[in-house]
Amino acid sequence: MNNIKNKFSIKDLENLTGIKAHTIRIWEKRYNLLKPKRTGTNIRYYDLASFQKLLNVSYLNNNGYKISKIATIKEQEIPDLVRKIASESNLESHAINAFKLSMLNFDQALFYNTYESLLKEMDFEDTFYEIFIPLLTEIGLLWQTDTISPAHEHFLTSLLRQKILINTEKVQSKQINKSTKTFVLYLPENEIHELGLMFINHQLVSKGYQSIFLGFSVPMESLKDLQNYYDEIIYVSYFTVKPEKADIDDYLKDFSKLLVNTTNTELWVLGHMLNSIDLDNLPSGISPFNSIQSLIDKV
Repeated sequence: MNNIKNKFSIKDLENLTGIKAHTIRIWEKRYNLLKPKRTGTNIRYYDLASFQKLLNVSYLNNNGYKISKIATIKEQEIPDLVRKIASESNLESHAINAFKLSMLNFDQALFYNTYESLLKEMDFEDTFYEIFIPLLTEIGLLWQTDTISPAHEHFLTSLLRQKILINTEKVQSKQINKSTKTFVLYLPENEIHELGLMFINHQLVSKGYQSIFLGFSVPMESLKDLQNYYDEIIYVSYFTVKPEKADIDDYLKDFSKLLVNTTNTELWVLGHMLNSIDLDNLPSGISPFNSIQSLIDKV
């Protein structure tokens, strides 16, 4: 059974490339850059080749090429020109497009080749901050708008998870620093989006901190067990979809009462769901962060 997504609406193209549907139609009619197909019931759609071409056209346009100029370039020469520009500058945008293609095609080889090319130009940490975080943000939006299926998201995130684990293992042998802090990383119950938390674990371990990664869907009550073993704990959590808006305030209040009951215990939290609450009136001992980088900077 062929699971590759090979039919796209113009709204799909807008979501995937960031180019407005109105602009796509102009490029199509005025410059003949795309040639939509039609189903048996006369509904317009675009194939995978059209999507790939639009990514390349957008890339060239963002790098100073006018659409009128791009329209004169032979179709088979466009990918070569994109690769040439990407090798000289703006590697990030090209890599994100390549990862999108690998996701839509379930193409592991393209993912690995793109990743290895990036590592020739930057280290893993920079790759995650500059490529993977923007990519994951886009993937989240694509999933919300039904442009991609859960299978696409799981395919990509499983490969990213693999890379984080490999790189975390590489830094595990670093000597633990003399800090008395122990970081305990967990996700609340029914929260399963762990990539951000995994990368925080990598960053903490690479800096020599004691970091205990508990993973997803951890009951609050079970966290109290850690306090029998460590004197100074900073719990770190990532609220992507849980707790739900109506429950976040109560969750944080309960956490504060149950766990942040000494001067040596804190909760550091980040994630999309924090947008739903008043961050200026959080319970004592709970600190919000707007990004992974800002959290790591405080360590």
